[in-house]
Amino acid sequence: QVQLVESGGGLVQAGGSLRLSCAASGRAVDRYAMGWFRQAPGKEREFVAHIVGGDNPSYADAVKGRFTISRDNAENTMYLQMTSLKPEDTAVYYCAAGSRIFHGDYARGMDYWGKGTLVTVSS
Repeated sequence: QVQLVESGGGLVQAGGSLRLSCAASGRAVDRYAMGWFRQAPGKEREFVAHIVGGDNPSYADAVKGRFTISRDNAENTMYLQMTSLKPEDTAVYYCAAGSRIFHGDYARGMDYWGKGTLVTVSS
């Protein structure tokens, strides 16, 4: 079993940057696909970024070019570097890990989820 804890959320002005971290415990997650998802108020949870291994990232169109997903297997931690933040990026961000991959719906392949960290971007 894997436990995931996000950190790094907060309040930032539009155009600013934040780096989210997802610390995993219980077992190593290097063998898992991992991803970031977000849910804005009144909206469905949506895909943000996904990574298999250490160098196979995928991004939602809304964040591509602005966000970077990465992981440090030695630290058993995943990151989401967010730059050029926009008000529409405001959401609770969740990290997740899983062993199954569903292209077009990455959330379906995720077995473990963190509780989320709130990112608020002001205009």
